Amino acid sequence: MSLFRRMTLAAGLAAPLMAATAMAQPQITIQHGLPPNSHTGLGAVTFKEQFERLTNNRYRVVVQRNDNEREMIESVQIGTLDCTFTSTGPVGNFVPEVRIFDVPFLFRDAAHARGVLDSEIGSAVLARFPARGLVGVIWTENGFRHLTNSRREVNAPADMRGLKVRTMENQVHMRAFSTLGALPTPMAFSELIPALQQGTVDGQENPVNLFLGFRMDTLAQKHLSIWNYCADAAIFVASKSVMDSFAPADRELVIACAREAAQRQIAAARKGLGIDGDRSSIEECVRRGVAVAELTPAEKQAFARATRPVFDKWAQTVGSALVQKAEAAIARAIA
Repeated sequence: MSLFRRMTLAAGLAAPLMAATAMAQPQITIQHGLPPNSHTGLGAVTFKEQFERLTNNRYRVVVQRNDNEREMIESVQIGTLDCTFTSTGPVGNFVPEVRIFDVPFLFRDAAHARGVLDSEIGSAVLARFPARGLVGVIWTENGFRHLTNSRREVNAPADMRGLKVRTMENQVHMRAFSTLGALPTPMAFSELIPALQQGTVDGQENPVNLFLGFRMDTLAQKHLSIWNYCADAAIFVASKSVMDSFAPADRELVIACAREAAQRQIAAARKGLGIDGDRSSIEECVRRGVAVAELTPAEKQAFARATRPVFDKWAQTVGSALVQKAEAAIARAIA
């Protein structure tokens, strides 16, 4: 038999085997909204590496970038995307109870917020996801959201008046800024950088590490207020149909790998923000010429009191027992 015929026969025999192998390795696609070197990118890659390893490569995990979080959640809900790492900001449009964690000045610090997310309150909110075609696999973090702007230092509610501030497409956030006298401008994150470049908005609110990563200091954002406005929880969300399709053992591996990914994401999100004594991210803002105002507890309390009506109005709108339970159970920073 000629070499060509042997090669042809071998290829013919190998083709069905390769096809069977490909069929035996289903693909899971994860999308997230930040660069690969971000804390969210680290979480996604960690999940990919751990899940492929622990399943002996029975699954292929593909990580993709998509900076429209609302679009990602919609895709997961209808089953055209398997899962996403996302901030909770747009999730409240799908699971209203998530907005509990968007209430302004609710949490004192990262430990306080983490304790609530990991409590029965966090579990009760996750239990609301399946009815919307989603599975909230695990809570993670982006870090507290802080304010930057191009016009002036902000350390009192009166300083907010007239500022055009980009917010997420989140009714709680928008109402909070309106209550403070600012002009909230909701838009997807993909629109933020052009809006800052063009002066469409004066400022924005996001975690410090995201501010640094996207070099917003070069976009006239010269004032940073460290005010712990919102403990920007994040979450790993999967399609309910996808989770239901896993064998029980593989479903448990999804949860275990998501937990490992969340731990690494949280550590990266907190880096340099004064937690555990590391202030390198705040110091980097100063090095870049940003005027940093770190609000005192009394100054934060002034903002908390000014935005208290936001919580009261939202609680009445939702009207669920979960809201009352959360208010009673959380040791709130608002006096």
